Amino acid sequence: MREPELREHLVEICHRMYRQGFIAAGDGNVSAKLDEERVLVTPTGFHKGFIRAENLIITDVHGRRLKGAHQPSSEFLMHELVYAERPDVGAVVHAHPPITVGLALAGVTLAQCVLSETCLVLGAILTAPYMTPTTEEVPSTLRPYVRQANAIVMDRHGALTVGRDLDEAYNRMEAMEHASKITHAARVIGPVSPLPPHEVDKLQAIARKFGIPRAPDPCTLCNACPSSALPKGDGADEIVEAVVRKLRGS
Repeated sequence: MREPELREHLVEICHRMYRQGFIAAGDGNVSAKLDEERVLVTPTGFHKGFIRAENLIITDVHGRRLKGAHQPSSEFLMHELVYAERPDVGAVVHAHPPITVGLALAGVTLAQCVLSETCLVLGAILTAPYMTPTTEEVPSTLRPYVRQANAIVMDRHGALTVGRDLDEAYNRMEAMEHASKITHAARVIGPVSPLPPHEVDKLQAIARKFGIPRAPDPCTLCNACPSSALPKGDGADEIVEAVVRKLRGS
């Protein structure tokens, strides 16, 4: 997108986050790369539910302001980290989705694959330990998580999702909060069992077949999954191929 269109789209993403209840007051921040050197980002202190295109700031990839009347987000360190570690990423969304944050406060992880759709579309959802917002603790703590996941819960703070563009980054935030709502509803009724490891492996294989993006590094931080892999032979490859053919035909 050219700058005017990207400004309008980023503002719409902010308004959508507010309508969905992912942010309140001055919460949250969103950015998108204009090119390899410049980033369009929300300003600090603004209510994102009512922000306008002309309020957005252009910075370099280190957060130094290049254009705009206001200061860029005070949490730009997160965005700088993502763009440095993930050249595949073109947009970053940070919000405080209440059910996702509430589950983390209660010690409930989303790392275990419970819902097939979430496992397929999002991959690993990791929870990073608490870090003081706006400080250097954030990038130093988040770095390995950013390399292993596209959706991250930050303990006692919020959530971070990344994508090739704004829509993908936002949709991952929405999908994570939706999975959190289902997980919370199920846990109110009774215990929740994760998918068996061999089913998780099949879903990951299907995601690779479809080209659904995954983070560059393998997931090793949460220890939620037993050490197992879909066995070679025994019809495993044929099962994945059959599922992919069925989905493509639907």
